[in-house]
Amino acid sequence: MIRYLLRVGARKFARRYNYDAAYMSHVVGTSTAAGVRLALLPLFSQFRGPKKARDVWAGAMLGSTQEGDCGPCVQLIVDMALEVAVPADQLALCLEGNAPAAGNVGLGFRFSQAAIENAPELEELRTEIEKRFGPSAVTAASFAASSGRIYPVLKRGLGFGQTCSSVQVKQTTIQVSQHT
Repeated sequence: MIRYLLRVGARKFARRYNYDAAYMSHVVGTSTAAGVRLALLPLFSQFRGPKKARDVWAGAMLGSTQEGDCGPCVQLIVDMALEVAVPADQLALCLEGNAPAAGNVGLGFRFSQAAIENAPELEELRTEIEKRFGPSAVTAASFAASSGRIYPVLKRGLGFGQTCSSVQVKQTTIQVSQHT
């Protein structure tokens, strides 16, 4: 019964976002216990913090995901961000490699990349997020920075990785910059 519910959930998710969830079905088919754990990952990755910091969370999720993938997973994050009214122009700037000009989305994007790289500017970015949005926003951005890479890495490991592709932000097609 659990396996059935997990498969239904994966199909529903795939339809909602026009996303290839074959790897999810594969995981569920391989192990119900693994499928349950995969289904629980959004409890971690989708913690968005305070509403006023939603754009920071989205930028951090985008930066982390882009570090791991330049195609379907990035498209999924863009679609999820647009669904919660994250500014499309700021998402596009990050994808084009101009995160410093991308407002709060860019702040989260730069934070995510600095956390991944353990870059010197990490402390400054963390302080800015906390000062402007509070400690819960730092937690959400940190969760996003660490979790966005999970899915692309998991998909590649399972043999479901896909090649880079352009990303749609509303009606605009963007060739993702890998040099951000």
